[in-house]
Amino acid sequence: MPVRIPSVSGLTALAALLLSLPGAALSVETELINVDAAEQTTQPSSKREPDPIPPLAAPVSDAESMQRVPDDLLQRVGLQLVLDRQHRQLLVLHDGVLTRRFPAAVGTVGWETPAGRFRVMQKVKKPVWTHPVNGKKLGPEDATNPLGSRWIGFYRDCKGREGWDGEQYLDIDGCTVAGFHGTPYRWTVGRAVSHGCVRLYEENVQEIFEMVRVGTPVTVLP
Repeated sequence: MPVRIPSVSGLTALAALLLSLPGAALSVETELINVDAAEQTTQPSSKREPDPIPPLAAPVSDAESMQRVPDDLLQRVGLQLVLDRQHRQLLVLHDGVLTRRFPAAVGTVGWETPAGRFRVMQKVKKPVWTHPVNGKKLGPEDATNPLGSRWIGFYRDCKGREGWDGEQYLDIDGCTVAGFHGTPYRWTVGRAVSHGCVRLYEENVQEIFEMVRVGTPVTVLP
């Protein structure tokens, strides 16, 4: 039986307005209501066994990492982030030169992190996560907050999503967002296990948070 997450059209309309303001610190309780929403929201399907846990990405060298970066990005001046979904890592480039690499968890099959070219839309310290079904809020002091200590948003759409996520069938109405964030589940970093967001180790997302600003280019490679 599909589990439907209620639409929050009024709240997401407010979030869209706030997103239109450069650097706006929008209400995390509003905008992040559907971020990785299925982390703790639904029950496993009784008709299908959970899929095996996806494996960790195989390690690659700096040279191998740069081989997948499009040539035009190597000519770009300034700071940019490049997420390599295939190798499950986040590259930090400055003037086309690789300066840092971080392991990352990306979207699972059917819930892939959106590929394309984006920009940082939002930065939030100590985000509050709101359970999309029961409304329970988890603040930054809660060790189980699925967003960790930082949120860096770069994508938003209101198409809704549905499908099997490896554990349960999800049917999400309304708007969803994707971004980089911390996680209390360190073992998931380096795997394709999220619902589209990019999970990073806490120490890494905090470092990246200080690097970027609203408007920093973000490229997600398929």
